[in-house]
Amino acid sequence: MEHGQKESLPLTGKVALVTGAARRVGAVIARRLHAAGADVVIHYRRSAAEAQALAAELNAARPASVTPLGGELLDDKVLESLVEATIARHGHLDILVNNASTFYPTPVGTITPAQWDDLMGTNLRVPLFLSQAAAPHLKERSGLILNIADIHGIRPLKRFTVYSPAKAGLIMLTQSLARELAPEVRVNAVAPGPVEFPESGLTEDMKQEIIEKTLLKRRGSPEDVARAVLFFAADAPYVTGQILAVDGGRSAHA
Repeated sequence: MEHGQKESLPLTGKVALVTGAARRVGAVIARRLHAAGADVVIHYRRSAAEAQALAAELNAARPASVTPLGGELLDDKVLESLVEATIARHGHLDILVNNASTFYPTPVGTITPAQWDDLMGTNLRVPLFLSQAAAPHLKERSGLILNIADIHGIRPLKRFTVYSPAKAGLIMLTQSLARELAPEVRVNAVAPGPVEFPESGLTEDMKQEIIEKTLLKRRGSPEDVARAVLFFAADAPYVTGQILAVDGGRSAHA
């Protein structure tokens, strides 16, 4: 009985910290990890109500298994406190999912230093320094860092002249951290294609153009990303330094 339960809940006893997890893809990742048995810390920036509602729902299924924690990740003190609060509440940390991101167009001629700092900050700087803060704890647990990159870190998206390089940096950071933190900590990334478009910044024509460049000619879903996350967390103990494109074949398109 216990063996069967372990197989069906492969992350029992594990603790995951997921940034930007109150809504959209982050919330689906949090749900998937929780359903696999993990305790989850749901980080949010502004979406307090959504984070608390999700935590309440998941805690109703398994009491004291989810903690919502708010904070501005561009504040270095918040990064340290997130890790410390996770350890204080759940005892240890096994999985860090760097999911939080900002995404908006920055056509050449309009780019501001503030946009550079924001996009590079959330998509590259924060994953580095949060990973650094978490690394000692992850080493104790033979843990995992999983970065949510983007296929446009490999193939640039027109008008997203800062975002695409930021995600390209995150891909290289993934491989660099894999070398730095081996053999105790695995570090991988998922690079989604069009699974959930931002609420602003893309016209319907732009969305359709992105979809047409996939081989499958359709959007994916947040669940596709969450399944890839679970694969790395539960079924890939010998995989590190890898970038898995979950993009409907966009990266193979000419």
